[in-house]
Amino acid sequence: MFTAILLIVVGLVLLTFAADRFVTAAARLAKAWGMSQILIGAVVVGMGTSAPEFIVSVVGGGKSFDLAFGNIAGSNIANLTLVLGASVLVSAIVGQRTILRREGLLMLLGVILFGAFLWDGGLNRIEGTILALGAALSGYLLTRWSTGETDDDVGLEGDFKVPTELAAGLLTLSVMLVGAQLLATGALDAAAILGVSEGFIGLTVVAIGTSLPELATAIAAARQRRNALVVGNLLGSNLFNSLVVGAGVGIIRPGVAEDPVRGTILVMIGIAALAGILLNTGDRMVRSEGVVLLATYAGYLTWLAF
Repeated sequence: MFTAILLIVVGLVLLTFAADRFVTAAARLAKAWGMSQILIGAVVVGMGTSAPEFIVSVVGGGKSFDLAFGNIAGSNIANLTLVLGASVLVSAIVGQRTILRREGLLMLLGVILFGAFLWDGGLNRIEGTILALGAALSGYLLTRWSTGETDDDVGLEGDFKVPTELAAGLLTLSVMLVGAQLLATGALDAAAILGVSEGFIGLTVVAIGTSLPELATAIAAARQRRNALVVGNLLGSNLFNSLVVGAGVGIIRPGVAEDPVRGTILVMIGIAALAGILLNTGDRMVRSEGVVLLATYAGYLTWLAF
């Protein structure tokens, strides 16, 4: 148990110290390359911080289909309740309404497609291939939509070099991924010692652990008032989880869940819709709405426990 706790602490420390520099590097690269920060957030930050989900579900840690499904669905739920809610408590989110609606709808469609394929309790290679095609289409659309968009460059004044920022971004992303893996490993070991099911572990402990890069990055971006990176990070992460990680599970680790999944699927889709509504209500997302999202996540965890 001591080893598990040590892994958790080290993982948290690595995530905390790497997040701020990673956000700065991503924002500077967006400016240097003439790209929208929401595109950088969705593609680079969002997908990069979702790599732990891919590692756990597909590459090395996917010991069961229940764990893989629970990790994806639980991470999607945590991103739009725990992570988004905590970010809003740090700083209100003000975004371009057109961008939020467009990218938000794309994310919702990706979550719905993943949920629809999982409705019968499993994923096969044909469904995994369709999810992969959906991921490719989403990447194309995000790139096309970003053309001509502008972002607030407050805080990016001064000289910086692209190779330096690229190296800093890759290094800090790597540190966050290592931290997330250490944290997830420690949490999984601790949960196993306590004797709970793999599906429950995937939906809670592993999902939270693999969502910590999103949490650390989103809070760091919120502190710097980079709203586009906050939103892009979360929307891109859920797209990556649903389409790319889902495709990897379907193609490489197809299977059928032992635990019931329909309730979780409905919760996942419902929370994606709720987050979209809150992001598009009024001219900003404020702390009271963040409290609503955090309370929703607390209610979800209570529902799982009972």
